[in-house]
Amino acid sequence: MNFLRNFNLWMVLLFLLAICSCKKQKAVKIEGELKKWHRVTLNFQGPETSELAADNPFLNYRLEVIFENNGKRYIIPGFYAADGNAAETSSEKGNIWKVHFTPDAIGEWTFTTSFKKGNNIAVADDATRGTSAAYMDGQKGKFIILESDKTGIDNRAKGRLQYVGASYLKFAGSKKYFIKVGVDAPENLLAFNDFDVSTNALGLQKEWQPHAKDFEETAKPFLWKKTKGKNLLGAINYLASEELNVFSFLTFNVDGDDRNIFPHLLKVPIKAYETYASNKKNIEAWETMFHKTRFDVSKLAQWERIFEYAETKGMFLHFKTHETETDHLMDKGVFGVENKLYYRELIARFGHHLSLNWNLGEENDQPISEVKKAANYVSNLDAYNSHLVIHTYPNKDDRFAELIGDQSPLTGASLQLDHPEFDDVHPRVLKWRKKSNATGRKWALAVDEPGKAKIALLPDDEDAEHNFARSRALWGTLMAGGYGVEWYFGYASPNSDLTCQDFRSRDLFWDQNRYALHFFNQYIPFWEMEPNDDLTAGDHTYCLAKEGTVYVIYAETNAAKVQLNLGDSEKLFEIKWYDPRSGGDLQQGSVSAVKATNGLVKLGVPPSASQKDWVILVKEKTP
Repeated sequence: MNFLRNFNLWMVLLFLLAICSCKKQKAVKIEGELKKWHRVTLNFQGPETSELAADNPFLNYRLEVIFENNGKRYIIPGFYAADGNAAETSSEKGNIWKVHFTPDAIGEWTFTTSFKKGNNIAVADDATRGTSAAYMDGQKGKFIILESDKTGIDNRAKGRLQYVGASYLKFAGSKKYFIKVGVDAPENLLAFNDFDVSTNALGLQKEWQPHAKDFEETAKPFLWKKTKGKNLLGAINYLASEELNVFSFLTFNVDGDDRNIFPHLLKVPIKAYETYASNKKNIEAWETMFHKTRFDVSKLAQWERIFEYAETKGMFLHFKTHETETDHLMDKGVFGVENKLYYRELIARFGHHLSLNWNLGEENDQPISEVKKAANYVSNLDAYNSHLVIHTYPNKDDRFAELIGDQSPLTGASLQLDHPEFDDVHPRVLKWRKKSNATGRKWALAVDEPGKAKIALLPDDEDAEHNFARSRALWGTLMAGGYGVEWYFGYASPNSDLTCQDFRSRDLFWDQNRYALHFFNQYIPFWEMEPNDDLTAGDHTYCLAKEGTVYVIYAETNAAKVQLNLGDSEKLFEIKWYDPRSGGDLQQGSVSAVKATNGLVKLGVPPSASQKDWVILVKEKTP
């Protein structure tokens, strides 16, 4: 009888505990268009806390949600969101926790929530070290996803951009391969005065005023506090109107070249920080003026408005997570809690975006062992396996030899070059294409900082034709099998890498980028082609080929002298010409077709301007 009484008492206690737990567990609020490739946000009511609470909500709580659909399974990290509307309210406290997710299949998705508590549990290798934090821990639910209704350049019409073990990234929805052209500058794009706690150390804060006129009415939902964000949204719309499809930005540059970008909370008033940071000799701000494991919730929510709009404009987001001046600050250069939490916050808040890469460091020269720690951590945490790269100095690129193949989870490199006339671009891409291919795991390579550091890509009013940038950097990259180019503006030019607020400063050159993009997307199966300059004879020529089927030759000058080795198949090939300076349709030269007989054949004379650069398309003629 005593046993039965004790058993019944325990059952009552367990029932009461379950009731208490259920009372704490509020219904999840699901936001967003429930469609494939669209952002779905789960809003949970968790413990009431704040950015500076004694029990750190960023570090000592760990929210994760497992999403499942017909064998697909994603573990997505969540984040503390204050009142859930911090972009508008600038709130620092509240009880809302969020998870962003972009489903890649239609039908029913189920979710299971884990919410744990414990010292440093957010960055623990083993989440089971923590204890249940109650509230939404264990909560389950489901929702139905329909097909996307998006079209055109919107990334949601194309799906997630993925590394597929090839030299080019591929959209999972449209199945199309991707070439990027766009801007690597200014690196301090996010040093924008409309963001909360925006600082103006060194006078480099941005207003983006020249792009106020580019703001479109359809961007209104992405503003915050009625009018804020307008000019930067306009700048992105301008880039998209030029058919550029990528921009890059640092997310942390404390003690760096600009010093105005950080997702963390300041310990000191803005003025005190600006006074200290305005002296370039002062390089201890990270150690003395920041809460290293606490984040500015409202600022990060405002960053998301910018990135969310960029998604609709077909933009590839190049997250540069560190620069050479900052990669040794967190954890004093040894990958640890500060870095882990920083990457977790970035991935939780922004990793759902469909087209992006994580760049572990600009001009990185950390020990390779630390690079591998960071790469492994990011790779394991990012459920979407977004493109993962690193960038280093032009004369230190041999560091990549320790990262290619199965030595790291990196899927490519962000290349920096330094020749003033871009002579080094084509051979450098070929070098790392060959080396990475030899490992059996091809890297997707991009040239993200071509040119001499001081001048790089000059504004139109200093170089209206951009001949070397076009021929040796843009076409030099693409003809070597690189998947794209981002343009660095130099540190001493008007509208420079740090001072640019007007992308129209290079407006004429953006046209030339568009012409190259059109050619690759409209006329050739570039993803099936290989660089092979040995097939051509002529001055300054590059060749990209699917041998026996289609060949592209870029001739920087004297195009009439170009010859191509078509072999001896006796096949007939038609010849067309494309103007990389002015774009337009394919044109007819002096020779319309040639037969593959024995070795090199002449391709004729271009339609005009024979001393200028031309692109020659040689394609097997079908009956």
